[in-house]
Amino acid sequence: MKIGLCGTMSVGKTTLINYLHQDFHFAHFHKATERSKYLNDLGIPLNTDSTLKGQLVFLAERSSELLRSRLLTDRTIWDVCAFTNLAKSMSDKEKNDFEKVAMNLKNEYDLVIYVKPDGVKIEDNGVRETNSNYRDDIDDEIRRLLELYPPQNLLVISGSTEERASAILSHIYR
Repeated sequence: MKIGLCGTMSVGKTTLINYLHQDFHFAHFHKATERSKYLNDLGIPLNTDSTLKGQLVFLAERSSELLRSRLLTDRTIWDVCAFTNLAKSMSDKEKNDFEKVAMNLKNEYDLVIYVKPDGVKIEDNGVRETNSNYRDDIDDEIRRLLELYPPQNLLVISGSTEERASAILSHIYR
């Protein structure tokens, strides 16, 4: 099973992945979590400064994750496309072409979990954008993309880490 969490920045996706991975149901899953600091240190522009080359690196990461048979990841192609579509340095043609290519992978996920930002404050990890308007814009774009390119199985969650994990387990093992 390939499970991907999507949602805007600083909503607890990585925290939730780490929490779930401790559960015996997910102990044998490949856990893929945020590598933004590592990529930023390589000189890959992030957030509003994203470039086509940088976004292709992010898409390549998502693609390589999807080669796994058991995957638990805190990023999906919907996230990558949302950041691409809001990148200031990319042309509309680049954005449209990128989206068309990326969405060819949408059915690779067995379950996509959209994590609502409701009630979650932005944490500054030294890499992510902390502008609340940009965060909201990314969230709006992710929701737009999920509607335009719906995954085969979508779960929407909110609440505490424990409540989110419980909702996921209930959904999978109902």
